[in-house]
Amino acid sequence: MYALTLTADLSGVTDLLPLDIEAEPFFYTFKIQCTSCRETHPNAVSISRFEKSDISGSKGEANFVWRCKACKRESTATLPALPTPYNATSQPTRQTILVFDCRGLEFIEFVPVGEFTAHGAETNTKFTGIDLSEGEWFDYDEKAGEEVSVKDLKWEIRRV
Repeated sequence: MYALTLTADLSGVTDLLPLDIEAEPFFYTFKIQCTSCRETHPNAVSISRFEKSDISGSKGEANFVWRCKACKRESTATLPALPTPYNATSQPTRQTILVFDCRGLEFIEFVPVGEFTAHGAETNTKFTGIDLSEGEWFDYDEKAGEEVSVKDLKWEIRRV
């Protein structure tokens, strides 16, 4: 099992989370590598928790099934649980956002494309449409009368 972790500086917001519901699934985007031949896929791939594919020669399913073009080995990835919100702390700390199981492939880099949500730390104002693709996000919380932000993002993929 592996985990996608995040370390970030949240100011005025908490509970940062990918918007990932069945009506609006989040597509987790990763750069991947075959663990057999170490070939890296030329493009980033997107995976949804709500999409399942059959695994060849098995009765099982996975959220992502990939056959390496170099060694022809079939590999799978499964996202077994809901994403966990990143909570604001006084100092940025590494927190697990998503857990996944990879067989025959590795996620080597997370690409944060898609919509994230958060809540005001003091006001519970809901912020939607948060775009972290540029590595930071700024807005204004009307109820608190303050600027809010997410910055200094550091995504890591770690063995659990």
